[in-house]
Amino acid sequence: MGAPKASEVPAIRRPRRRSVARAPATGRVTFMPLAGARAPPHPLRYAIMEIFDYDNILLLPRKCRVDSRSECDTSVEFGGRRFTLPVVPANMKTVIDEPISEMLADSGHFYVMHRFDLDSVAYAHRMRDKGLFVSLSSGVKAADFAVIDRLAADGVGADYITIDIAHGHADSVRRAIDHIKQRLPQAFVIAGNVATPEAVIDLENWGADATKVGVGPGKVCITKLKTGFGTGGWQLSALKWCARVATKPIIADGGIRHHGDIAKSVRFGAAMVMVGSLFAGHEESPGATVEVDGRLYKEYYGSASDFNKGEYKHVEGKRILEPIKGRLAETLREMREDVQSSISYAGGRVLADLKKVNYVILGGENAGEHLFM
Repeated sequence: MGAPKASEVPAIRRPRRRSVARAPATGRVTFMPLAGARAPPHPLRYAIMEIFDYDNILLLPRKCRVDSRSECDTSVEFGGRRFTLPVVPANMKTVIDEPISEMLADSGHFYVMHRFDLDSVAYAHRMRDKGLFVSLSSGVKAADFAVIDRLAADGVGADYITIDIAHGHADSVRRAIDHIKQRLPQAFVIAGNVATPEAVIDLENWGADATKVGVGPGKVCITKLKTGFGTGGWQLSALKWCARVATKPIIADGGIRHHGDIAKSVRFGAAMVMVGSLFAGHEESPGATVEVDGRLYKEYYGSASDFNKGEYKHVEGKRILEPIKGRLAETLREMREDVQSSISYAGGRVLADLKKVNYVILGGENAGEHLFM
């Protein structure tokens, strides 16, 4: 049987040649041979993926169904609890500390406490004593396993544990998930960070309750420069790609520069959005305060930076200064109002209505050319 005519497959562009097309993050179609297969001549045998990032996407409004944006519900269920916003501050030393985690938990927001220079077991006891839920970070080394053992032995446990390493599609993460599930079976395990559908499938099969997607797209990440790998410049596409195969929640981690990017993340499959730079630089932020030309800044650096590691070894992060932008509570209020507005533009009443809108890809060959469901 001969190959069908082009008119018979109108939904798919035929590639001009059999090789993989290289495309910048401007909305062009990239044709990728399916994993493990030789590149065939027929376009139906190609996996097709749109390459874009947050700045390349605009969501399309639908008829508003509320009288006031304040009617829109921004809350999200995650790991058996309902939180005020689908947003979590990055688990970094210059973004979150114990007082901030207490404030977040007490006000109905999700948090993940970092794991650096911290006695996680003592911290968990203090949070329990205050009647607050416990959300911790963990690595994959023997010392991290020992912390899990202590949490179990002391009976303090943890409600959420985030296995947080730079390359989360790894056998070491599988072993860490197994250990946590054996010692703290009630804990909700988040694992990452990953960049591909294959990784999401593996982590879910290994027992992760949620996966964290994003390799190097953050403002203080330099992974793509140091290694040539990552989702920097196409993080939103990576999220869409991964969400298509996910059967459990996904946290979109990195690349968020504006409040509107939260709505875009939800539209493309995120249950929760991890934010670093937008939460750094507040008056109560734990980063050091620095004055430059009469203006105050907060220090903000990546977890894989030499500033966090204490040595220049396998560095994939950098340090920047964020202008101090007031109190964190005010940013959370504004963020909630902006997400409410996003829901109203989507013609919705609840957060999930953001998933129903169409979008346009701006720039490049597709400028003004395509609408997408």
